[in-house]
Amino acid sequence: MLRQRVITALALLACFLPALFWRDPNPFCGLMLLLISAGAWEWARLNGYRQTAAVAVALGCCVLCLVSWSLGVLNQQMPWLWWLSCAAWVLGGGRLLRGGVGAWSTIDRRLRLCIGIAVLWVAWLAAAQARMIGSNFLLSVLALVWVADIAAYFAGRAWGGRFTSRKLAPSISPGKTWEGVCGGLTGVLIVALLWRSIDSQWALSVPSLYTHLSQQGLPILIVGVIFLVAMSVVGDLLESLVKRSAGMKDSSGLLPGHGGVLDRLDAVLPAMPLAMMLFSY
Repeated sequence: MLRQRVITALALLACFLPALFWRDPNPFCGLMLLLISAGAWEWARLNGYRQTAAVAVALGCCVLCLVSWSLGVLNQQMPWLWWLSCAAWVLGGGRLLRGGVGAWSTIDRRLRLCIGIAVLWVAWLAAAQARMIGSNFLLSVLALVWVADIAAYFAGRAWGGRFTSRKLAPSISPGKTWEGVCGGLTGVLIVALLWRSIDSQWALSVPSLYTHLSQQGLPILIVGVIFLVAMSVVGDLLESLVKRSAGMKDSSGLLPGHGGVLDRLDAVLPAMPLAMMLFSY
């Protein structure tokens, strides 16, 4: 399992890093389009659609993104879309988590399918626009998700249950602890301050998300980071809720050793458009 995990991670990095730092944003937009389409296929399967229908959903999501691309949507300022996405994630995400696994299965699966496609489409738009802003900005948002996940994992293993016996969401993801969340948040705050310092020392032409937020003051940086980390946790928990409702451990087996594409993008889906919201603000 570990060998598979490492090999898959290296293969992903071999594709991801050149696309991320290429001077033209189009390769990254294309790579994200491929991942989002695969995520749409997984989403359809998680919500009870058979293979043929799931492939059709993936193609439909791909076409939606391509049409948006061809119409020049990526070049348009869309603060209203990011604020709408924020409201949907905060209010809708909170309601779904409060309802739990049982409540999700009562929603008509056609509506569930539409929700997933909308979320994936908005996340693709946000990731593409973030790359158009600059590699440093996009990488800082992705690093927030990665550091939060890694730091939460190690903090949860080291201190989980020591300070509170109450789990974060026991009926959805029994392994997640409040100690892990605090550890993830602490790790991201440290990275944010270090990244801001590096930005100022290297005088980069495109600032990171952290430098952009800190221009409004250190409290705004801290509040913004806390908000994004919290919403990345919501994205993670919601994907766990959907998988548990479907009776599946992973969203698919597309990424050996890692599960599926949605297993890797679950926290990115809310973080990316909400980071664009903070940037537009």
